Amino acid sequence: MGRNSAVAFALPMRNRFRGLTVREGLLVHGPAGWGEWSPFAEYERPEIDNWWRATLEAANLGFPEPVRDRVPVNATVPAVDPETAYAIVAGSGCGTAKVKVAEPGQSGTEDASRLEAVRDALGPSGRLRIDANGAWDVDTALSRLAELAQFGLEYAEQPCATVDELAELRRLLARRGFQVPIAADESIRRSGDPERVVALEAADIAVLKVQPLGGVRACLELAERLGLPVVVSSALESSVGLAAGVALAAALPELPSACGLDTATMFTMDVTDRPLVAVDGAIPVRTVSPDRHPCAAPTTADRGPGAALSATADRHLGVGRDLGSQPVVGGAQDVRADDWRAGPEATARWLARLGPMAEELIEPGERR
Repeated sequence: MGRNSAVAFALPMRNRFRGLTVREGLLVHGPAGWGEWSPFAEYERPEIDNWWRATLEAANLGFPEPVRDRVPVNATVPAVDPETAYAIVAGSGCGTAKVKVAEPGQSGTEDASRLEAVRDALGPSGRLRIDANGAWDVDTALSRLAELAQFGLEYAEQPCATVDELAELRRLLARRGFQVPIAADESIRRSGDPERVVALEAADIAVLKVQPLGGVRACLELAERLGLPVVVSSALESSVGLAAGVALAAALPELPSACGLDTATMFTMDVTDRPLVAVDGAIPVRTVSPDRHPCAAPTTADRGPGAALSATADRHLGVGRDLGSQPVVGGAQDVRADDWRAGPEATARWLARLGPMAEELIEPGERR
């Protein structure tokens, strides 16, 4: 299989997302380049095995040939206040935005205010989608979607947790005349039986994420079996991991909608000083290698002339903020805001988490 090496990373986040303030993972180098292994802390075997297959594909095989050289993407809006939500979308250069709703501790009124701000930023022609991460039961989802439909939703992603609930919700929405398509995410990547989504007619759109589903080639095969329109999204990876998502989106025969891959801007730094960020609403298709030196966060200039961030967006997103070398509060130990490398102890922890799968690595270390 060739010689592989690994180094851990820790990237501080601008805003809390999925309960995280720091995103951690392992970068793996192989004959074909770099891959990323970054399953969330609550994931265990056998679920994390697919994530490892995707890592080895990237490092040892590389990606299939693309059929497009740019991938349109959406802006991603965490559960932030309306002013910040507006700034994120207005500064993104994207014509589509995905908004987090159903955040624990927040109300439906806060969701509606956030969506109103995003709709204002997008304008009437922009596409607006929401993601509830399975937080609602069927009755709550029906009620909330009826309220939020006024903002013109492209789709609602995983409003309920189970495939059966999604199928019931989809029937009830149609019966009551609400034109809100349903996208399945967790019901595809975590159910163990993704094709059941199609069998029960539970979704209109399939959200595919490369790491959780075992790699780009596995996702291409699954997309063909599902027969649904596909949106490719990130699992909150560094730009090394995002490159795999971009490769999948670039290789799909059809790509009818913007993808959820413009997430490198959610970090205060990246593993490369050429992060995969949108320029005029799309990400170029290319490979990514980590840099030896600490890397700054994407700035206004990274966006291109068609998407200059306003001063308001800069202030809210933290662009240009001097973070110095203060430790960042999060799950990682000794995370520093001026260096993405988490150090040898963190690398050892990730290798220990791999268990027997770590035998795929030869001479693990901080090779560049």
